[in-house]
Amino acid sequence: MIAVRMAAAATCVIALAACSTSHHATQTPTPAAPSSASSTPPPPLINPLTGEAPSNNPVVAAKIDDTAAGRPQRGIDKADIVYIEQVEGGLTRLLAVFDTSLPTVEPVRSTRVGDPEIALQFGPIVYVASGGSLGELKPLDASPLKTAINDRGDPGFARNPNRSAPFNLAANLASIGARLKGPKAKDFGMVWSGKVTNTGSVAGAKVDTRVGGTQVVFTWDAARQRYVRVIDGAVQKATDGKVITTPNVVVQFCKITTFLGDIDQSGSPAKVTHTIGDGKVAVFRNGRRIDGTWHRAAVADGTHLTDAQGKPITLAPGGAWFVLVATGTPLT
Repeated sequence: MIAVRMAAAATCVIALAACSTSHHATQTPTPAAPSSASSTPPPPLINPLTGEAPSNNPVVAAKIDDTAAGRPQRGIDKADIVYIEQVEGGLTRLLAVFDTSLPTVEPVRSTRVGDPEIALQFGPIVYVASGGSLGELKPLDASPLKTAINDRGDPGFARNPNRSAPFNLAANLASIGARLKGPKAKDFGMVWSGKVTNTGSVAGAKVDTRVGGTQVVFTWDAARQRYVRVIDGAVQKATDGKVITTPNVVVQFCKITTFLGDIDQSGSPAKVTHTIGDGKVAVFRNGRRIDGTWHRAAVADGTHLTDAQGKPITLAPGGAWFVLVATGTPLT
C-alpha cells in the first residue's frame, strides 16, 4: 500500500516538473515592469534653512556684535541665516542662525526684546547671548527657547585676550548645542530653487538701504554667484579671512517700535523689530530683484514670501541674510 502511494506521488512530481519545463520552454519571458519606487526615486531630503544637504546638528542662534569695534566677526561666514536688526542709537546687531556647522563665534553680545519672536519661527531652538537687561531678558525667559547666557555662568563661553571687553566674548556653539540638545531644522517658510522661478524680476546687482542709522550694502559678485557684504566701501571678511557672502539678501520691511525698558548710557532706548504680520519684501538673488510681500501669522509660524502674482518667491540654495528695515525705508 505504501509502495503504491510512493509511486503515485512520484508520478505527480514528474508530471508537475514536465508541466513546468514545458511552460518555461514555450513562454516568451517578459521583463517585469519596474515598480514606482524604483522608477521614481523619492525627492532628496534638504535642509529647510539652506535648500541643500540636511544636517544632524541642532539649530543654534547667536547674538553677534555688528559695530566697527566688533569686526571682524568670528564664525559669521558659517551662518546659514543671518538677521540684521536695529538696536539702540541707530546701530545694528546680528542674530545669526547656525545648523550646517556649529563654529565658535565672536563677539557674542546681549539679547534684545524682539529676538525670541525672530528665533521661534525655527522652533524652540538653542539661543546664545552674553546677557541683557532685566527688561530684555524677561521675554526670553518666558519663551521656550533653550538659552545659554554667559552672565548667568552657563558653560561654553570664553574671553579672547586679544580683544577688549565687551567685544571679546566667544561661544563654542557645538559644545552649547550638544549640552542643550535643541531641535533640528524645520521648515520656516522659505522655498528654494536653483534658478529664478518668479516672473517680473528686475536687475538687482546692489542692495543699498539702512537699518536704523546704519547703511547696509551688498553687491553681486558674478564670479562667486553670491552677494558680498560691503561696509564703507570695504568688502567684509570674517576673522579667518573669508569674504562674507550670501546667495540671497532679503530686505524685509517691518514695523519698528521703541522699547523703553532698555536705555543705553547715552540715553538711547532700544528698538523692537516686529516680524509677525505682513509687509513689503524685496528678494535679491542671482543678480536679480524680486519684489513682493511677506507674511507671518504667529510666533510659531514661518515667514512666507510671495511675489506680485501670488506665487512663492524662491531663494537660491545656500542660506540667506535678512535685512530688517523700517517700513518706508529707501531701498536702491
